[in-house]
Amino acid sequence: MYDSDNIFAKILRGEMDCEKIYEDDDVLAFKDKFPDAPVHVLVVPKGEYVSFDDFSAKAGAEVIGKFFEKVAKIARDELGLMENGYRIVSNIGDHGCQFVPHFHVHILGGAKLGGGAAKIGK
Repeated sequence: MYDSDNIFAKILRGEMDCEKIYEDDDVLAFKDKFPDAPVHVLVVPKGEYVSFDDFSAKAGAEVIGKFFEKVAKIARDELGLMENGYRIVSNIGDHGCQFVPHFHVHILGGAKLGGGAAKIGK
């Protein structure tokens, strides 16, 4: 069940500040307050989705496609990451270390990132 008091819902409603990178009717992109890379931006859909699993089950193909087109546009046009590359990540649930129960994608770049996924049991 979606928790409308999560931090991203509060940011979307304007109750909390963020360092905005991009916004339109469907998404908000802003800098992560605790970055894991020189460039670390979160892209959040404005709908009430708990996780990628929830988003993929409820949003429909057109909304999902448009969301990921915008993630690519933000990485390319707003952040200039295409030349050297970047990583997108979405954490899902407790074992995936999802800390905010609102679907979001991390765009990470600006330097060569460590290899592979996070270590198991870390």
